[in-house]
Amino acid sequence: MSSDQAVTEARRGDLGYRRSGRRAGMFWLGLGLTTAGVALHLPMYISARDMHYQLAGMPMDTDMIAGMIAIVVGLALTGYGLVPRKANYEVTSHLRVRAIDDARIGWVHIRLLLVLAIAVTIDVMKPTALAFVAPGAAKEYGLQSALNPHAHIPVALLPLCGITGTVIGSLIWGWLGDRIGRRAAMLLAGVIFVGTSICGAMPSFNLNLVMCFIMGIGAGGMLPVAFALLSETVPARHRGWLIVLIGGDIAGGYVITSWLSETLTPTYSWRILWLIGLPTGLLLIFLIRWVPESPRYLLAVGRNAEARKVLRLYHAEITPIERSELEVESGLATAYRQLLRPPFLGLTAVLILAGVGIGLVLYGFQLWLPTNLRQLGYSGVTADRVLRDSALIGFPLNFVIAFCYHRSTRWTLIGLNAVVAAALGCFAILGASAVHHRNLLYALLVIPIWGSSSVVAVLSAYGAEIYPTRIRSRGTGLVAAMTKAGGVLIIALVVAAVATPSLPVTAAVGAVPMALAALLALALVIETRRRRLEDITATERRMADVAAG
Repeated sequence: MSSDQAVTEARRGDLGYRRSGRRAGMFWLGLGLTTAGVALHLPMYISARDMHYQLAGMPMDTDMIAGMIAIVVGLALTGYGLVPRKANYEVTSHLRVRAIDDARIGWVHIRLLLVLAIAVTIDVMKPTALAFVAPGAAKEYGLQSALNPHAHIPVALLPLCGITGTVIGSLIWGWLGDRIGRRAAMLLAGVIFVGTSICGAMPSFNLNLVMCFIMGIGAGGMLPVAFALLSETVPARHRGWLIVLIGGDIAGGYVITSWLSETLTPTYSWRILWLIGLPTGLLLIFLIRWVPESPRYLLAVGRNAEARKVLRLYHAEITPIERSELEVESGLATAYRQLLRPPFLGLTAVLILAGVGIGLVLYGFQLWLPTNLRQLGYSGVTADRVLRDSALIGFPLNFVIAFCYHRSTRWTLIGLNAVVAAALGCFAILGASAVHHRNLLYALLVIPIWGSSSVVAVLSAYGAEIYPTRIRSRGTGLVAAMTKAGGVLIIALVVAAVATPSLPVTAAVGAVPMALAALLALALVIETRRRRLEDITATERRMADVAAG
């Protein structure tokens, strides 16, 4: 069969909407209703252009109410259309999984990487926009903020709802990725991006909170599913460093969002940053057309015929074998509880500690860094400028981290956590005196600024490698949730009107769990460099058997 024929056959099978098990008509009808529902919200937004698009206090008209109903029905139909037949983990595939790792990197892999890089960027733009919409929302709704400290309702509720949604979404989509497939879960997240773009047209702050929470649920699910798909598709010798590079695109998402904010919000108000979820969500759904389902997932759930089509697409040799290579996963529960049982308990503990720690750094140390620097005598420092500089600095350094991860996954995870914890520890010890030594201050700031996105990328990549196929999406979902959980704790303090913590306090809060994670990793983390995923699982099970007996 030629390459073009393989592509066509694969699209008709799992690359498109499967004729058996997925209801193509329901999906497209649901997407159409969702898009139409969003469109019905736009007339009110456009009609307010003479008031600089301020909608606060305006009643919802008939079109908006009809639009919300259409979106709810549309989301239900797309979900129904994407659910396949129940996965059958009892059926063992007798095709060589090794064929995926032996295949050479080709155009299909490159296209997959490009599409997922764009998907990650679009996904990151959703929660990132919270920092840019908050000032405008606070002004329009008269919310409590730094410029209006005497108001009763804090604007911090908006990012709190959004980040809380990402934590829940990471766990839900982790389950969905293992239940309905990696690709189907990504499509559903894209439809939610489209539907929740109406957040930009909500007249009341309470409705903004609801839609922001739902938006967070969709945004929290894209990353873990994308990393699970990448780890199961890219050949073992290239897997680690490529996943780290894609994960490092978090910086790119921030740069684009900050540029859009600077360019669009002066004319179209803060609401435009939510409304662009309509075109970006539709773009994401279109691009996923070029994303094949994970062949490992298809083999794990007994969908051998579809797996053959995808393997041909990747030019992988298809060789029948007597005994399934996936039998190494037999006896493992297909539930979140398996992540907290041997042989994964220790590794999960390391990733949870590191994830919570870096979440505290991202939403604690960095969030209040501009405020703390101003209080310590640095004038003209703004949140946008500091965070944008950190993103620009961190982006090229991700190539360095990707190279290190390619050389040793174990020592990159340990070393990166240790270095970031050490820099934060210096801030905790030096306290306010650090600002009196400008060169030392800048040297110490660089490490947590660029290290944060790199740690998230490394944790995501490692989590995608150490868990077996049947719970891999759950594992990456748990890791993603933990990197946001620290943010929920920190932002909740602001909502509770607790005083902004000092530079030493925010540094120490992040340093402690990261240092503990680095120490625990020395004893528990295993090397995954260039190893097949099934070999990694086999090693973990042997180590657990030795420890138990």
